[in-house]
Amino acid sequence: MSDQEQAREIEVLIRARYPILYVVSWEEPRVVQTLLGIGRRSNKKVFEWSCSGGIVPAGTPLQAVKMHKSGTKDPLVALDQVVEELEPAIYVFKDFHPFLTKTNFAVVRKLRDIAQGLKSSYKTLVLLSPFLDLPAELEKDVTVIDYSMPSLEELGQLLDTIIREVKDNPRVHIQLDAAGREEILKAALGLTLAEAENVFAKALVRNGRLSRNDVAAIFTEKQQIIRKSGLLDYCEPDVAFHHVGGLACLKDWLAKRKPAFTQSAQDFGLPPPRGVLLLGVQGCGKSMCAKAVSSLWQLPLLRLDVGKMFGSLVGTSEENVRRAIRIAESIAPCVMWVDEIDKAFGALGSASTDSGTTQRVLGTLLTWLSEKTSAVFVIATANNVHVLPPELLRKGRFDDIFFVDLPDVAERKEIFAIHLARRNRDPKRFDVEEMARRSEGMSGAEIEQAVIAGLFDAFSQHRDLTDADVAKAMAETVPLSKTMDKEVNTLREWAMTRARHASLRQDEVAARATRKMEL
Repeated sequence: MSDQEQAREIEVLIRARYPILYVVSWEEPRVVQTLLGIGRRSNKKVFEWSCSGGIVPAGTPLQAVKMHKSGTKDPLVALDQVVEELEPAIYVFKDFHPFLTKTNFAVVRKLRDIAQGLKSSYKTLVLLSPFLDLPAELEKDVTVIDYSMPSLEELGQLLDTIIREVKDNPRVHIQLDAAGREEILKAALGLTLAEAENVFAKALVRNGRLSRNDVAAIFTEKQQIIRKSGLLDYCEPDVAFHHVGGLACLKDWLAKRKPAFTQSAQDFGLPPPRGVLLLGVQGCGKSMCAKAVSSLWQLPLLRLDVGKMFGSLVGTSEENVRRAIRIAESIAPCVMWVDEIDKAFGALGSASTDSGTTQRVLGTLLTWLSEKTSAVFVIATANNVHVLPPELLRKGRFDDIFFVDLPDVAERKEIFAIHLARRNRDPKRFDVEEMARRSEGMSGAEIEQAVIAGLFDAFSQHRDLTDADVAKAMAETVPLSKTMDKEVNTLREWAMTRARHASLRQDEVAARATRKMEL
């Protein structure tokens, strides 16, 4: 929602004589400017209150506030003045939430009295706070408004202002074409105007320029937001898309959705992609795909650790999930990675001893997955599909469900080449075809470990890696597909008709199924 739309919504409520509004926002200056505009249009004075300065005209400079001899710093005295004032006015009370606790019953009672009195006046009380902390006694008297973060248009106006201010500086260079400008602004979505201004200025001071390469600096700013929350982990996208071997169909599906977050895609009528559920054999690249998508799409990667969501107090777990979701949405567009979701919710079918907390946490997450409109792309991974609750698998939660199988011989050849190249070895010097043939049944992770084990052997003997080192490491490896062959085969049979194959086209999957039935 843009500033203009939010201003119209608040103005309608003020004109309709809603007595008390509770605006949830970190951006005090932005909200106050909106209310000043409403005040000018409705011919009302606008005042602001804080516990440090009392009631002063809105927009009063900080130095003037310090010099202002106000006796209204006490919240009860300030509320009395709101009642006694006769002229039409809007009163903005900043950070009033600490005074709404149960111990401050006098303040809560005063607000209930004021709510009745203001309905017959032309005065409005606006409580402005970054947190929603509303006692039950006031739920029927207060209207809550979530003031959204700056839109792409507002960030664009800020960027244009900064560019105009520095355009005559010979030491500063602006290197932004239309596509680069959009990429910078998309990366800044979810920041407040102050945070965006800081990060743009930081790029100019550090590099003497502003270009699409400064997206990484913007992600660093977002990383601070995530770190402060303590509920989500910010993951550095240290895996490029070409580091993922095989999985041709999944990679093609993801590549087609790379431009889906652009303005041209929205104008075309495309909604932001919702997410994907990756099922499959352990060690076959599901988690690596999550990191690679972040790198490919140039979006921040957040890891949701469901274990962090569970708190000891009743209701804490559900609130933690909601807070994590709000944080992710506040910095969208982004990628949210829910790793091994089967471990978190796989026990729901059995007797639970957590008084239904897991069910409620899952319910909160499922509702958001179904109804979310924000550009948060969710990648969930699971190894054991049979323990997942059925409601997680139904259409509408994710755009699609992919099955990640053990790599075939061509994919194993590609994976060997990737891991040799990542360790500064020329794959052309090795017989990767023979390695791929001898590694039947091995996962991508097992192939990587075979290369690493071969490197250790070679390093201990003060020589370079050879084919024999890798072959020896493979011979000593017992693949998971052998130790858990029954589970792997059961998973493959389930996925044959219930999920898209990450490596094979659907016609190839159907052909495989037909051949298996004939056998």
